[in-house]
Amino acid sequence: MIKIGEVLVSDDIRDVEFVCHLEKCKGACCVEGDLGAPLEEDELQVMKDIQEQVKPYLTPDGLKSIAEQGAYILDEDGDYSTPTIGGRECAYAHYNADGILKCGIEQAYLDGKISYRKPISCHLYPIRITKNKKGFEAVNYHKWSICSAACTFGKSLQVPMYKFLKDPLIRKYGEGWYGELVEKIESK
Repeated sequence: MIKIGEVLVSDDIRDVEFVCHLEKCKGACCVEGDLGAPLEEDELQVMKDIQEQVKPYLTPDGLKSIAEQGAYILDEDGDYSTPTIGGRECAYAHYNADGILKCGIEQAYLDGKISYRKPISCHLYPIRITKNKKGFEAVNYHKWSICSAACTFGKSLQVPMYKFLKDPLIRKYGEGWYGELVEKIESK
């Protein structure tokens, strides 16, 4: 475990090699699971504010789900997440011509329509962050079979997870924090 400020980072973030391989998994993380993408409270207003700009990037089923459920939902555990289509894929996802699920929010961002890239939980995946009652956050690897191709690909390229996820880690915790993480990992 690596401690940086009030954040505990699992050794897996240092040790596991990982590079997303969308051609293999087809964006399964956008469809598998019980709920949509976890959202932080500071993302809720953003999700409301971007609705008009992301509509052109969404499917009719996604638009219908958002109209019925709202820009986000509150689950039975008191956590917020994106709505889903029939309890499956994220309402903000769409399939591209190659049958790969892509994020409509991220496409709107890439096209310069919005300044919000996508939920931080999606940007960080397969990292999941949990918060404890003492104020610490735990940064953990969510190991799941749908990402086995990403682990194989990462191993072939020799890219550790903390390097592959540099941009979202900086987005979440800042450049200084990330620099300290790299220094602690690479000084061992």
